[in-house]
Amino acid sequence: MTKQKILIVEDEKNIAEVLIAYSQQQGYSTEYFNTGNGVVSFVKNNQPDLILLDLMIPHIDGLTICKQVRSFSSIPIIMVTAKREELDRLQGLELGADDYICKPFSPKEVMARIKAVLRRLSQPKNNVVSYGEFELFKDDYVALVHGKSLALTAVEFKIFLLFISHVGRVFSREDIINSVYNHTVEISDRNIDNHIKNIRKKINDIKSDLNPITAVYGVGYKLNG
Repeated sequence: MTKQKILIVEDEKNIAEVLIAYSQQQGYSTEYFNTGNGVVSFVKNNQPDLILLDLMIPHIDGLTICKQVRSFSSIPIIMVTAKREELDRLQGLELGADDYICKPFSPKEVMARIKAVLRRLSQPKNNVVSYGEFELFKDDYVALVHGKSLALTAVEFKIFLLFISHVGRVFSREDIINSVYNHTVEISDRNIDNHIKNIRKKINDIKSDLNPITAVYGVGYKLNG
């Protein structure tokens, strides 16, 4: 069986050595660059399965590489950054990164992120529910819009999955409670309203003009068809 190949682009030698060692322990083959030079041409010619890409690397920065790779490939990219400003994170994701992780990090966390991204790409079709700009991965409780994670809680995910699976249908708050919660749990209508509010906010934080969930006065909520 051919090993999946991880391309590691990292200028800090000690971090790169740890990532290479952990990746190989997990059964991946690795390639390594310590600057941005040559990365894009390598990707074109060798097609790695995933790129672990540092943001601040010499010669050609990570965001530029990400943008160039996305112009010809959908290879998953995890951005690695020591810069915690939200603008940097959002800019990386806008350019097509699949995930990001901030330094300092645990190598085990990086491996977990790699596995999660690769697993999403290999999900059987019946585990993935898609509608418009949304993709929901049922086994992993992951919801994406434009390829970016909504970071929904388990309950929020179940509610949104209910809507995505029945586009245009109006659900009363009682319908939602019965579908999502164990009947032994006491839940009020206000709880449902708060969950809907949170889902909307998380969608709008990524795409401010996207408002797919509509309140139907006196009845409940629906996902716009």
